[in-house]
Amino acid sequence: MSDLSSRTRVEWPARAVVTAGMPYGNKPLHFGHIGGVFVPADAFARFLRDRIGAENVRFVSGTDCFGSPINEGYRKLVETGEFSGTIADYVLANHERQASTLEAFQVSLDIYDGSGIGHAADVHQMITNQFIERLHGCGHLKLDSTLQFYDAEAGTFLNGRQVQGRCPVQGCKSEHGYADECDLGHQYAPADLIAPVSTLTGTAPEMRPVENWYFDLPDFDGFLKERVEALRADSEVRPVVPQTIAEFLAPPVIFVKNEHLDEYRALADRLPPHQFRAAEGGKSSFEIEFSDITARDAARAVLAPAGIRFRTSKTLVPFRITGNIEWGVAAPVIDGVEGLTVWCWPESLWAPISFTIAANDEQGLPRGSWRDFWCSDEARVYQFIGQDNLYFYGVAQPALWEALGEGGLFDDGEDSRLRQTTLVANHHMLFGKKKASSSGAVKPPTGEQLLEHYTAEQLRAHFLALGLDQKSVGFSPKPFDPDEAKRTDSRYADPALKEGALLTNVFNRLARSCFYEAGKNFDGCMPLGRVTSEVRTRAFTALVDYEERMHRVELHRVMSVCDEFIRWSNKWWADGIKAAEESGDEQARRQVLVDSFYLLRVATLLMHPVVPAGCEKICDYLSFGFDEFFSWNYDFDSNEELCPAMEIDAGVHRIHELPPRFDFFRKHESQYK
Repeated sequence: MSDLSSRTRVEWPARAVVTAGMPYGNKPLHFGHIGGVFVPADAFARFLRDRIGAENVRFVSGTDCFGSPINEGYRKLVETGEFSGTIADYVLANHERQASTLEAFQVSLDIYDGSGIGHAADVHQMITNQFIERLHGCGHLKLDSTLQFYDAEAGTFLNGRQVQGRCPVQGCKSEHGYADECDLGHQYAPADLIAPVSTLTGTAPEMRPVENWYFDLPDFDGFLKERVEALRADSEVRPVVPQTIAEFLAPPVIFVKNEHLDEYRALADRLPPHQFRAAEGGKSSFEIEFSDITARDAARAVLAPAGIRFRTSKTLVPFRITGNIEWGVAAPVIDGVEGLTVWCWPESLWAPISFTIAANDEQGLPRGSWRDFWCSDEARVYQFIGQDNLYFYGVAQPALWEALGEGGLFDDGEDSRLRQTTLVANHHMLFGKKKASSSGAVKPPTGEQLLEHYTAEQLRAHFLALGLDQKSVGFSPKPFDPDEAKRTDSRYADPALKEGALLTNVFNRLARSCFYEAGKNFDGCMPLGRVTSEVRTRAFTALVDYEERMHRVELHRVMSVCDEFIRWSNKWWADGIKAAEESGDEQARRQVLVDSFYLLRVATLLMHPVVPAGCEKICDYLSFGFDEFFSWNYDFDSNEELCPAMEIDAGVHRIHELPPRFDFFRKHESQYK
């Protein structure tokens, strides 16, 4: 391989947005937020900055300030006397704690505000108004009166998390079904929730009619089916994305227990036209399929009063846009309907647009510059999410974007048609072998708790190596092992330190060896010159392999490329310097250092998105500027391309002296005991 163009290189957009979801403002960030979404998104955003230029990348996120989990969390703390401020104070305190944790984990967001905090809140209100008014103007919103839960004893309508029951969707085993969605992301009509109970009083709530705006999601069934086929044909799209979206595109089906077969037959002629499918293969339910959601809901209205128990299938249902709780983004007044707030999920889908505008405002850019990132064919939006949220990002969001039509978000003569986004959906990060949840029996450790035992870079490297793009994977940090014997026995290795050893041992050794050799035998200078052909070829292979895997966002494979390259580079140094010293060949000594500093440069570039602080420390000691050193816009022929002509003529580049026993990557203090 003579140069980097010997293999076809992948293409990158001119500009990019990277998002990392929006954690609710009711709690600190736990390991799943950080390792499952924020660190992968950060590594990818950092790579893009190195690859296409920092000015062309926006990495955005923020606290989701609204939603029923926040209302419920606040209510409970106030009732127990653990919090005395307003709900806005409560959210702001959690937001600041989240922001501090992200900073500690070296997550390099261009903005981390909130949907109800600061300048971003004002922008978000404007974008929310525009979105809803445009959807209404395009004919895709309808005002509908639906039954909502009402606690007669408390005298109030209940928000989503103030009702709990069992999910009514066929095949779902969730015991955490809320008003209209379960904790696994399934959507359903509130009236279908099984055995609902009010968390306020413990009583069974009533159903009372409430008017809200709904987006006609079923009308986009054909569009979404075409999109699924396109996603399936794209080899770089993770299979879980089209697979999960397709589950919601099936015809509406009602599943009825076999014990109700005679009752069904007695009233079948009162149901809308449907297909009957008898239970087969020992199944406990038969199926009745309808042509659309309207027919299915009409059937529900017949079956339920007859006392027939049933469950519904995943299918497209109208997507609620507004709600009736006071704490939320205000909905615009349309057709005289006022006093509504926006349901947190729709507004969280367009919140990244608000954050991009707010970030550009902070940089003093024109207000319309957000279009260069969200509306241009030269740009791409990468949204890092958990697989539980694929309904919202993979079903609702594409349809909402499409519903705006050719006019786009503003329809002002400028291009504001939103391009569809790239979903980077990760599987669950388990805690050991179980799914952890702040509201469940298995409590996940917070980011702050993890940093009491590990450095941020040890954890970043481990999280990225887990392979969450392939399957759900367990995170098993030894200090949190429920088995005390394993937790305290030194014979048991800590699984979370596997990748950290690459940093603190191998990568550290390569860097220190180069610096100490330069200080000892080359007057504190990095020698310049032609790199050995084998070394250049090995570096080119690593660069191209790394780039291809990053393009597919296969971060565990990126880590494998880095691991193999750093170990190879360290061995090249060790073998080369040993041979040079044994032979007394000073020219060989110089060449191995030329090669090894070159290998160190490439390794540091590759690892920069993974462990930025240590890599930037290496760059500092090498006496190069970050913008030049962490750039892919070079031929990588030698380190001379980073140096001025005067140094090239002299054959050396002055570097900083490295203190004795210096570590670019340190272990956590607790690991030195």
